[in-house]
Amino acid sequence: MTANEIEIAVACYFGYRKNIIVPNVSWGWNFNHESDLLVITPSGYVTEVEIKVNKYDLINDKNKKKWQLLGWRRKLKRFYFVIPYDLLHYIENIPDFAGILFAWKENNEIEIHKYREANINKHAKKLSKSEIRHIAHLGAMRIWALKEKLIYNK
Repeated sequence: MTANEIEIAVACYFGYRKNIIVPNVSWGWNFNHESDLLVITPSGYVTEVEIKVNKYDLINDKNKKKWQLLGWRRKLKRFYFVIPYDLLHYIENIPDFAGILFAWKENNEIEIHKYREANINKHAKKLSKSEIRHIAHLGAMRIWALKEKLIYNK
């Protein structure tokens, strides 16, 4: 399974028709890291999703500074890791506050299942309409970059 395949399955899992779901958010959002996926609910709360596809990436991620820097979490209601099913043996490398989703591939379809619920950050702040618009704008820009890439990589 690739990160892109899992990313699409996660967008379906969280419901891209009802939520704003934007991949690869870093610049323009004051994060000190890149977020694999941000999910913004209609009520304005944010869930961040981190995708790991191999054990080395998962193990190495445990020691990154982003887990010690709590400032960026003020806007997050929930945080999840998504890993392939065969990485469930390595969940001790996932922070306790994070939920765990796993990807299961069968007949060329990837399903996402919940292994552990994420802690709810009771101090999370709803995004303002301006912040929601900004994230949606970042997502819209991704579409045009992707279309351009598809055209020129043929």
